[in-house]
Amino acid sequence: MMKIKLILATIAMLVSTTMSAQDKLFTLEDLNFGGTNYANLRPQNMWLTWWGEKLVQTDVEACYIIDTKTGKKKELFTLDDINKWAESDEETYVRHLMNATFPYPEKPIVALGNRKAFILLDFKSKQIVWQDSISGQEANDWNAVSRATAYVEDHQLYVVDGDGKKHQLSSDGSREIVYGQSVHRNEFGINKGTFWSPDGQKLVFYRMDQSMVTDYPQVDIFPRSATYEPDKYPMAGMTSHQVTVGVYDLRTDKTVYLQAGDPTNRYFTNIAWALDGKTVYMFELNRKQNDCCLVSYDATTGAKIAELYRETSDKYVEPLTPIQFLPWDETKFIMQSQKDGYNHLYLFDKNGKELKQITSGKWVVLEFVGFNQEAQSILYLSNEKDLLQSNLYSVSIKTGKRTLLGQGTGVIQSAQLSASGQQACLKLSTPTAPRFIDIVNTKKGLTTRLLNAQDPWKDFIQPIYTNGSIKAADGTTDLYYRMVKPHDFDPSKKYPTVVYVYGGPHAHNVDASWHWASRSWETYMAQKGYIVFILDNRGSENRGRDFEQATFHQLGQIEMQDQMMGVEFLKKQPYVDMDRLGVHGWSFGGFMTISLMLNYPDVFKVGVAGGPVIDWKWYEVMYGERYMGTPEDNPEGYAKSSLISRAKNLRGKLQIITGYNDNTVVPQHCLSFLDACVKAGTQADFFAYPGEEHNMRGHASVHLHERITQYFEDYLK
Repeated sequence: MMKIKLILATIAMLVSTTMSAQDKLFTLEDLNFGGTNYANLRPQNMWLTWWGEKLVQTDVEACYIIDTKTGKKKELFTLDDINKWAESDEETYVRHLMNATFPYPEKPIVALGNRKAFILLDFKSKQIVWQDSISGQEANDWNAVSRATAYVEDHQLYVVDGDGKKHQLSSDGSREIVYGQSVHRNEFGINKGTFWSPDGQKLVFYRMDQSMVTDYPQVDIFPRSATYEPDKYPMAGMTSHQVTVGVYDLRTDKTVYLQAGDPTNRYFTNIAWALDGKTVYMFELNRKQNDCCLVSYDATTGAKIAELYRETSDKYVEPLTPIQFLPWDETKFIMQSQKDGYNHLYLFDKNGKELKQITSGKWVVLEFVGFNQEAQSILYLSNEKDLLQSNLYSVSIKTGKRTLLGQGTGVIQSAQLSASGQQACLKLSTPTAPRFIDIVNTKKGLTTRLLNAQDPWKDFIQPIYTNGSIKAADGTTDLYYRMVKPHDFDPSKKYPTVVYVYGGPHAHNVDASWHWASRSWETYMAQKGYIVFILDNRGSENRGRDFEQATFHQLGQIEMQDQMMGVEFLKKQPYVDMDRLGVHGWSFGGFMTISLMLNYPDVFKVGVAGGPVIDWKWYEVMYGERYMGTPEDNPEGYAKSSLISRAKNLRGKLQIITGYNDNTVVPQHCLSFLDACVKAGTQADFFAYPGEEHNMRGHASVHLHERITQYFEDYLK
């Protein structure tokens, strides 16, 4: 009898434990990337890199070779091995192996960094074969062939060659004369400022003169006497910076500049090298960004060779990717363009003759991944199969035949090719699966699954994530939405609802990744009893040129019309309480939030706008003028989109939040709107994060999202 009681008690305890585990509620410390428990609730992952055709898992304590057919792994070396072979002391100790790379496909060499140097270690002979001593400098750019490194120190650009000799390329660098770093405020796909030739003997670099650009007066409040920390910020219609492009030759220790002409009111982007290192290519745009040329230059003299391609538009042309030469034919290159309405791949010869359009259709090439040299094909990601997916395809350059590779589901977040391009490592997710890692044979199409990550939230109560589409305000275009509902959703009840919005170019909110790409804050809100609705309006990305350019010269107008179609959809849902409708967004989404609050004051009861653009005349020149022109050329568009004159329309509760040192949407926006509210006699709440920029970093993000949530709790629920 006692045994039976003990068994029953044990069963009861297990059931109780299981139920309590499944009843766990999220906190922002769990959900937010700045939270103390966030790392423990991320999907399982593997850090992988290629060593030629061998796949290597780079873990904290060891590196492993993975059999790409079976998924089995074998230890290559350990962290202790590396530090023993490198004869590391306390200062040169390698802390982990997660950033290890294998730059030479046929050599047993691993590249690693420690606190003192960047090292190449031969793990067969078990010794360091090369090292530098400049690890940690700004804008480091290392070339594996010449083993030369370009870097910036105290505003000056340097190159240290493979023998350790230091070469100073500039002497006039300053906060006004910027060398070797990204220019044009990272627009046009620019994310770096130095570009090595294939053999590592020549370096192309940017030089940006911004001495003529107005300073925005940022202030550091943390010293006892606050200090002035100005930021060069060229606003729409105002004087912009001037960029020139230099070429440094390691062999001669000389620099020439590309003879591109007067750089005033021009943009230089997407720099590329010919395979033989003799020619430099770049796209050049006028200030209006409606006239784009691909131009070639002699890398030795800097002389202009030819204008190879030109594309114009009555709106804008926006080159975002450099050309790619065929590895097996240095006389031909691949170029991306959306000149037919969708971003596709084109084949050109080196003289600029278009040979063929390689891909076509009412879908978008999302990313060029690389080449399969044996098959002479291109590997790329696209949404051809489904507009909400990102899948890997190969296309034969000769025949144009496209082949879907891998499982063809969900969204591929990263694709890494082996040295030959015959294997691809894919990380992806689907609406119901947080992460898969697959190895795909790009020739035969065979797939090996390395990882099927478990749901890291399995012990928590989770909301209901759904997806669908509605028609845009034009009555024909499909727009995709996501809806997040409480876990115990009851269609007979009415729920407070928040519209989360971004809506701007080069971004989207809804795709076929885990939870339909839901943000963790939406889960937190659903847990608190809200419905959250997210719609990608016209103007957002990955739907083609006309879809994105529909908002040209009138930002916010078409977007609001589409978002209001979402509101009409919500009105038809009996469980949405239209008397408790809120809206929230950040950056462009902050602009949209306030726009909706002021243009539809009877619809939205509560709004929270983060880092909002208030008037586009205060936004930076490259982005602002691409979509809006200048205030002088497009006064009607600027007036229509400005929120200053509409401050008098504010009726609901509006909280505006900004980083006090925001250098993307400068504080002038928020402060000017507050001034307009004072003059109009309307009330807006305001909160600033001292020392923070456009997005809150670290644990400040937890505080931010609690503040956003509490505002809706106080005034909407």
